[in-house]
Amino acid sequence: MDLDEEISLEHLLFQQRRCRTCSGVKDLMDGFYLIRKDRGDIPSSYSYECKECTKKRILKNRKIDIGNWNYPNW
Repeated sequence: MDLDEEISLEHLLFQQRRCRTCSGVKDLMDGFYLIRKDRGDIPSSYSYECKECTKKRILKNRKIDIGNWNYPNW
């Protein structure tokens, strides 16, 4: 059984995926985030947006700091 798990993991290491946002082709394990930790050995457990595009999207959509806001003094 261990041999089967190693073979499936080996095939996963060399698999590539195209990012939906930037259309770049990157390695599955290095370029994409793992979104389902319970089944990390299948390709569908990884996101379809690369790590760089995910970081850019989160920084762009982050809320602006209001600054020096305090609770009202009632």
